[in-house]
Amino acid sequence: MIDFINLYLVPGLTIGSVYALGAVGISMIFGILRFAHFAHGDLMTIGAYGVLTAVWFIPLPPLLLLPFGIALAIVAALAVDRFFYRPLRKLPTIYTVISSFGVALIFRSLAQLTWSSGNQVFVPGVRPPLVLFDTFRIATLHAQVIVITLVIAVALHVFLTRSQLGRAMRAVSDEPELAAVAGLDTERVVRWTWVIGAALAATAGVFAGMDTSMHPNLGWNLLLPMFAAAVLGGIGKPMGAIAGGLIIGVAEETATYTWLSDEAFIPSSYKSAVAFFIMVALLIFRPQGLFKGRLL
Repeated sequence: MIDFINLYLVPGLTIGSVYALGAVGISMIFGILRFAHFAHGDLMTIGAYGVLTAVWFIPLPPLLLLPFGIALAIVAALAVDRFFYRPLRKLPTIYTVISSFGVALIFRSLAQLTWSSGNQVFVPGVRPPLVLFDTFRIATLHAQVIVITLVIAVALHVFLTRSQLGRAMRAVSDEPELAAVAGLDTERVVRWTWVIGAALAATAGVFAGMDTSMHPNLGWNLLLPMFAAAVLGGIGKPMGAIAGGLIIGVAEETATYTWLSDEAFIPSSYKSAVAFFIMVALLIFRPQGLFKGRLL
């Protein structure tokens, strides 16, 4: 049981936290702008590279330099919305979806040209794990990721339910035409949707890059599990996206545990298929997701 917690459950919560933070942006963008943002993974990569660049010049831990990556991701998100997505808003959604694929390629190419296509690390070396009760050995980064994600989840819930802007975002997500008639500034809501989504994407990208290594395909490789998490939680439901991400992450990691024999239940090379199995099963039996989001 101790090995299960140390080697499967905690890593599952860690990668689930990455999925959760990325899925929140995907869910919010779909809920308010009504399109699937396929460049969201590459937006994560851009934000993570912003922190990596700051690490080269400022001798501080990467997590303390998160504002640099968040700022870069926000600027990139607002720029592509202004020049690529806003002119297409009155056209059928498929135009914006295809445009997001183009934006993803642009982000990835810029990352390769600016930071190279090789693997890079934030901090060289291996940090000793945290030892709790002389039994549990948890990587320091994993503990930080899980705690920070929980703090963000609570802060996001309070923001969406208690603040005026949060309530406006929920109103636009539920009934955009009615919200506009009621006098809400929908463009302001859209801008803040991009700001929040980009900030969480950059944070997720840094977590993922620190846990493995930085490369231009980092966010793209995580995109489909994040979509699965958003669908699982309920499209348009940010808190559902967080729950969906944690469920997907834990399911992927624990699926490789030796449940029935000494061999892994599912080989680790196939564990990413678990996310899509869960997503497809949910679409068949509960298409609105766990938190009753929008139907696709």
